[in-house]
Amino acid sequence: MAKTNQTNQSLNTQQPDAEGFFGTYGGAFIPPSLQSAMKEITDSYLQIREDASFIEELAFLQKTYTGRPSPVYYCKRLSEAIGGASIYLKREDLNHTGAHKINHCLGEVLLAKRMGKKKVIAETGAGQHGVALATAAALLGLECDIYMGSVDVDKQAPNVRRMQVLGARVIPVDRGTKTLKDAVDAAFEAYLEDPVQTMYAIGSVVGPHPFPLMVRDFQSVVGREAREQFLETTGTLPGSVVACVGGGSNAIGIFSGFLDDPEVALVGVEPGGRGPYPGDNAATMTYGKVGKIHGFACYLLQDANGEPLPVYSIASGLDYPGVGPQHCYLKDIGRVSYVMASDRDALTAFYNLSRLEGIIPALESSHAVGHAIKMASHLPKEATLLVNLSGRGDKDMDYVLNHYPIEAYESSQMLV
Repeated sequence: MAKTNQTNQSLNTQQPDAEGFFGTYGGAFIPPSLQSAMKEITDSYLQIREDASFIEELAFLQKTYTGRPSPVYYCKRLSEAIGGASIYLKREDLNHTGAHKINHCLGEVLLAKRMGKKKVIAETGAGQHGVALATAAALLGLECDIYMGSVDVDKQAPNVRRMQVLGARVIPVDRGTKTLKDAVDAAFEAYLEDPVQTMYAIGSVVGPHPFPLMVRDFQSVVGREAREQFLETTGTLPGSVVACVGGGSNAIGIFSGFLDDPEVALVGVEPGGRGPYPGDNAATMTYGKVGKIHGFACYLLQDANGEPLPVYSIASGLDYPGVGPQHCYLKDIGRVSYVMASDRDALTAFYNLSRLEGIIPALESSHAVGHAIKMASHLPKEATLLVNLSGRGDKDMDYVLNHYPIEAYESSQMLV
């Protein structure tokens, strides 16, 4: 039975219990053959995160390689076109590799190297985690295998080519729905074959303990920066912080800077996809029930037998049937509100942000922008929204233009 987290601890720095649970979510439901390897990763991470030399090396790479801190930017034209609240962006799209994923990939590969591993293995959906991990592996001299659903291989061809140029081996997964969940399955199976020489570098705040904790810690730099920058820019905290949620790494990263500020509303935006029916969305918090997937307990889109349902989103990085355990805990205690944005909301935001601010967002991030636009339109002008722009849209250009050209959108949905 999972232990309940202490109620008096800071939510900003909340730790899971010794078994890896946030409340009743998380844990490590893994086969016996992986238990010693997972304990090695857990012990190594808990030790290394207190190691001054590791902290200094990671901070040096964040500054000189990633390009941190990423700026907070005021969307003047977008805000004026809406006529309501002011929208600000935390520009994680300006990181090296074009997304927030590099934040935890540098940390994971540094950890793997210090543990003496020769290879890192991972899954990817939109390709941003795969690109970031391939980048970090090239930088630090490790081999890299990336498992990717064949649907996403076709959909995210630019990122596939980037991974290959960086020296990673991209392995298409042709079973099941041929998307992110199946890529995770395949990557776990490959890791089971050689946990001694390899480390599975999970791409979000999901999976067995310690990965939800580890990835959260590496992503928390986003929230720390954003809080300081917003205060410096405006003299106050944002009224709301908005981020897209698939597995939940970018959202927990920025939320972690504001969880202890009750006056700041936190909003996680899930993919509502094409509609409410199973297989038409990946809105885990909205339609899911508590279950287990990939070694941890969470809200899960599942059938009557507890098996994960097929999921869908226009954004490949969001089509996962589970969600990070800390997000589940934050939903239950009411600290974060989880809502949906449809494919159309995301596509409209994709074009609006591009046309009004000259910023082409990733389709994942477009879900957060789309919901923020709706929120802003109903708020007074003195209100403020901070959106985590978790990635840039280079990877999505061909797909969007081929399948959803601007001409298909009614003028009433566009702000320009």
